[in-house]
Amino acid sequence: MKHVKKAVFPVAGLGTRFLPATKASPKEMLPLIDKPLVQYVVEEAMASGIEQVLFVTGRGKHTLEDHFDVAFELEALLSGKGKDTELCQVREISNMVRIFYVRQKQALGLGHAILCAKDFVGDEPFAVLLGDDIIDGETPCLSQLMNVYNKYGSTVLGLEHVPMENISSYGCVSGEEISDSVFKVTNLVEKPKKEDAPSDLAIIGRYILTPDIFPILAKQSPGKGGEIQLTDAILELSKTDAVYGCKFEGIRHDCGDKLGFLKATVDIALKREEFGKDFEKYLRERLT
Repeated sequence: MKHVKKAVFPVAGLGTRFLPATKASPKEMLPLIDKPLVQYVVEEAMASGIEQVLFVTGRGKHTLEDHFDVAFELEALLSGKGKDTELCQVREISNMVRIFYVRQKQALGLGHAILCAKDFVGDEPFAVLLGDDIIDGETPCLSQLMNVYNKYGSTVLGLEHVPMENISSYGCVSGEEISDSVFKVTNLVEKPKKEDAPSDLAIIGRYILTPDIFPILAKQSPGKGGEIQLTDAILELSKTDAVYGCKFEGIRHDCGDKLGFLKATVDIALKREEFGKDFEKYLRERLT
């Protein structure tokens, strides 16, 4: 069985929920404290053993590409001023992982974005990470999914219980719990109405997929929202191959939502050694 060494990041979306901040800057580059959102997710991938990353980009994503590139002028400036700590941080970003890019020329949905990665993936299993889901846990979320994949050798979805009033914002699944926090998936529905949802188990922005998904995506008809939905393709795959779900341990911050972004900022700031206590003191003073 081949190990998961490649990851795909679909980042071609327009980020309209954060306008006007995203008018000229990608949503994935919004700063969470002092790093862009997408860097947190790339770091999770690296910590899970990923060696190569593909960004599926679109128009207006040049700042994302520049962020992970070498910045000669900035490095020279920092070096000349003796700012060794900052220089090290900048160089670490450009040396994080091998990064590749492909353009999704039309916004035809998440499933289509994954199909754009076919040549990069080849015949290997691969991870998919959505850049606006920041997951904070002792063990990286992707590592937890990899543990399930290494045991069963088949597709694995990251799962989380969500309130039923929010289930229409997610793909969701039903299935049999076969071990602690691991499910064998029996049904998948993309963004169902509350009354039609098979459960409150939502698919969040972490997947491990096999290359068997590509022939299905290539023939997939548009689904919800007129887009090629990855959830629909996985449902089709489940008719011939086992699909598993992993209810991960950790706190997920939906940073594609303004309130979720604010919560993530507070939670992560409170953990920062250099100012966490002062920030907590400030919050307590503001709330009393």
